[in-house]
Amino acid sequence: MPDEPIIRPATPDDAEVVVRILHEAASWLEREGKPMWKVDELDPLATAADVGAGLFLLAEQAGDPAGVMKYQLEDPVFWPEVRLPEAAYVHRLAVRRRYAGTGLAARLLSWAVERTRALPRTYLRLDCEASRPRLRAFYESFGFRYHSDKHVGPYHVSRYQLDVAADGPAVRR
Repeated sequence: MPDEPIIRPATPDDAEVVVRILHEAASWLEREGKPMWKVDELDPLATAADVGAGLFLLAEQAGDPAGVMKYQLEDPVFWPEVRLPEAAYVHRLAVRRRYAGTGLAARLLSWAVERTRALPRTYLRLDCEASRPRLRAFYESFGFRYHSDKHVGPYHVSRYQLDVAADGPAVRR
């Protein structure tokens, strides 16, 4: 990647861009036969509310919106047994197709690791569809370790965590 991306909190003015990036990723996955998010999960109003609440980050490459990530400090849906403020959680990591393979997803995860360390929290956690070996391998190559599987609604997910103090990201920046 020629220039380092700028990763910043998405503002309410960015809500439409965030929605477009998520829909682009969902459409591509659907065409690939690997649907990810259900239509109602990408509702523009709900996404705009999450953007307004400061939960989304926007990555820009040379001023072009290139990727997004939802970063939150609790996750009672996918990690309901967690009671202490020991972790931060990543959801909805999406990179526009023209930036696929550039390392942008890893840069977004690196941002999340650094932010989680600064809070300070012990773990960065995420989940993904259990039947996605390539996605699971990507997270594992970054340094995430398998934690457990869980059924949440229509999903069977594998949950991962990275000990931000001990593990750190394994990818090259």
